[in-house]
Amino acid sequence: MHVQLVENEQQLEDAYSVRKTVFVEEQLVPIEEEIDEFEAEAAHFVLYENDQAIGAGRFRVIDGFGKVERICVLPTHRIAKGSGRKIMNFIEGYALSKGITSLKLNAQTHAEGFYSKLGYQTVSDIFLDAGIPHVTMIKKI
Repeated sequence: MHVQLVENEQQLEDAYSVRKTVFVEEQLVPIEEEIDEFEAEAAHFVLYENDQAIGAGRFRVIDGFGKVERICVLPTHRIAKGSGRKIMNFIEGYALSKGITSLKLNAQTHAEGFYSKLGYQTVSDIFLDAGIPHVTMIKKI
């Protein structure tokens, strides 16, 4: 398994494919909410296993924070494989390479424990995003 910073159209399509499978098909997020106006300004990442895209995420800088977004892994690769951790570690390294040391993300509440294990702290009450309960979490790296 390896994470790739998206550098070409095929890799971007791979990222979108994973995101559509997880968010649009599985979680029923409308496609116009999932693929949004911030795609062009974001750095995108794809997790590959044997040349198959199995995970994705994106990163933007907003008000001095690195905003980690759209982290997802295909259902077949979620449990005990370290896929999500691998994506997060890569994105955190990318943030550091850009001089960003404060990260923020909006976690679905079912994933709050995962992010807590990675050192993120919850700083908000529960709110809905695309009809799904979320919390805002932050981390200094």
